[in-house]
Amino acid sequence: MEPRSSKRQIAGLHADALKVKLTSPPVEGKANEELIEFLAETFKVRKSAVKILKGSSSKQKLVLIEGLEELEIK
Repeated sequence: MEPRSSKRQIAGLHADALKVKLTSPPVEGKANEELIEFLAETFKVRKSAVKILKGSSSKQKLVLIEGLEELEIK
């Protein structure tokens, strides 16, 4: 995850992970909230289906998107 970008976007694969750019600063959970909202919109799922499993205070996060298979994400 890369906070404080000029626009929200998936910037491609980085190793075996998606690189996501967000506009919110990493303060008071704002970037995490934006990440959940952005992934829900992108993959057309409810926000409640997107969960940060690990790394809530780190740039690298493990995210679960319920209802999607790994191939659908790639």
